Parts: sequence; C-alpha cells; structure tokens
Amino acid sequence: MKEEEFKVLAKQRIDEVSAKINELKAKEESLQGDAISKYEESLKELELKKAALEAKYIELENASEEKWDEAENAFSSASESFKEGWNKIISLFSIVFVLFFFASCGLFDKENKNNG
Repeated sequence: MKEEEFKVLAKQRIDEVSAKINELKAKEESLQGDAISKYEESLKELELKKAALEAKYIELENASEEKWDEAENAFSSASESFKEGWNKIISLFSIVFVLFFFASCGLFDKENKNNG
C-alpha cells in the first residue's frame, strides 16, 4: 500500500475510534451502581489508547521515507491495541446493555410474567 493511501486509511481509523468512544459515552447513562465506575475506568483506558493512536498518526504524517515502515508499523500496533481495548469493554458491558434494554422494555416486570 502506498504511503498516501495508508495515511488516508489511518485518518479514517482515528475518526472511527472517536465515533466508537462517543458511542460508549452515550451508553454510559444506562449503567447503574458499581458498573459505572468500572465502565468509566475502561473508557479512560480506551481514551488513552486513542491518544496513543493519534500520536502515532502524527509520527506517520511526519515520517521521513527511511522511517516510514517504522511509523506505519507503530500506527498499526496502536490501532490493534485500541481494537483489543474496544473488544474488552464491549465484552464486559454488552450483557449490562442487554439487561438494561430488556428492563426498559418492561420485560422484567413481575406483572408481565406468566404464571403458567
């Protein structure tokens, strides 16, 4: 892949990362109790990974031809680190969001249970 193509894709990746973090921040309102602090901690870790990704993007933008491969690999590594962090937070909290959804739909109301 050519350098300019990679830079465009790298910038798109940063935009995607920002959107994902905003998505998580919006979902935070649905959490309660101890889940909030764990979620906020996980979100902070993700924001640190985003900052690292942005720093690697700047290095990529300014990389000389002889340092290009190194900068490209560093960005790819930071991108993979964010992806791992994203997958971790989603796996930790996906059940919480599902339960919240069911509760908000009234699916956990005792009155709605069948006494079969």
